[in-house]
Amino acid sequence: MMSMVPIDIEGRTFLGISVQLPKTTLLVVTSDKGYIMCGALDVALLNEKLQDRKIIAGRAVGVKTLDQLLDAPLESVTLEAENLGIKKGMLGRDALMYM
Repeated sequence: MMSMVPIDIEGRTFLGISVQLPKTTLLVVTSDKGYIMCGALDVALLNEKLQDRKIIAGRAVGVKTLDQLLDAPLESVTLEAENLGIKKGMLGRDALMYM
């Protein structure tokens, strides 16, 4: 099962995507510039192998719902996210406001 829902943060609308897979749920909240995601996101891969794409993204671990993803501190962020001022430990919802 997959669901997509609009998420309003301080008057800006983001898209929340939840995909239920066997034994896990894939969670993403995206903007037009970047996204935050659950622990399935491989930040090292984005920084090393896909660096030329300049992907703006952050990863939160241990989250099971979109609300938890928004309120969780980011465990890691891409180099491009850091260039925008997004930092490790920042709450997902706060990081989205930079995107």
